[in-house]
Amino acid sequence: MARKYIKLQIVNGVAQVVIDRPDKYNALNFAMFKELDDVISELRKELTVRVVILSGAGGNFSSGLDVKSVIQSPIQPVKLLFKWLPGNANLAQRVSFGWRNLPIPVIAVLEGCCFGGGMQIALGADIRIAAEDARLSIMEAKWGLVPDMAGLVSLRELVGKDQALLLTMTAKIMSARESLDKGLITEIDSEPMQRALALASEIANTSPDANAAIKMSINRSWGASVRSLLSRESISQVRLLLGGNRIIAAKRQSHKAKSEADARSGSKPEYKQRQAWW
Repeated sequence: MARKYIKLQIVNGVAQVVIDRPDKYNALNFAMFKELDDVISELRKELTVRVVILSGAGGNFSSGLDVKSVIQSPIQPVKLLFKWLPGNANLAQRVSFGWRNLPIPVIAVLEGCCFGGGMQIALGADIRIAAEDARLSIMEAKWGLVPDMAGLVSLRELVGKDQALLLTMTAKIMSARESLDKGLITEIDSEPMQRALALASEIANTSPDANAAIKMSINRSWGASVRSLLSRESISQVRLLLGGNRIIAAKRQSHKAKSEADARSGSKPEYKQRQAWW
């Protein structure tokens, strides 16, 4: 489908998703929520995708919700927040939580401003690589609102409760260095997109089934009981042992162990597409 604000390109198993409204610092209007949700759904079905890189156009990740645009139509806030059951994710929450639910590693490249709703989306990624001059803020309190896009699911895993309260209540704008010190981002790099591409290439060389199992096991077991964790580990391992990519991973490691001269004589076995059950 044609999208106006969210660009998706898949090359060699790496999906690049770009929030593309640079004239508004990639501020989020209603159409962008819909398009992000559609992209997440599409990527879930793309079994050949190994890694997702999420970024913003024009040197900024996102300045957050475009409040003026969203409230122009009374029905748009309703559509963003509506859910059939309180425990379900609504549209506003799916564009953050949806990245966590993808059985694919997601890397967010943070440049310029990453505020409010933009920060909530970034928190849904598995890895966050920030430019040296990036600025980050959980900004909802500034507008008299509570962060309500599911970013708190990740935030509680990244920082202590006191820091979560401090960051959300003050709406403080932090530098990349301060964000790294607090654990909100994974790395700082002078060329964050190049670093993300290199990391994506590294991850793409490992089994997509193993990566899916690792991501799901960690996300779903992080705060779960030990019994739940042990059960999920065992189920995942059985699935991996029965899948073809585990054998291919072993062959690739054997290939790597050969002498350099021998290695040049043959190519590494290619992974099959990701198993659909993750």
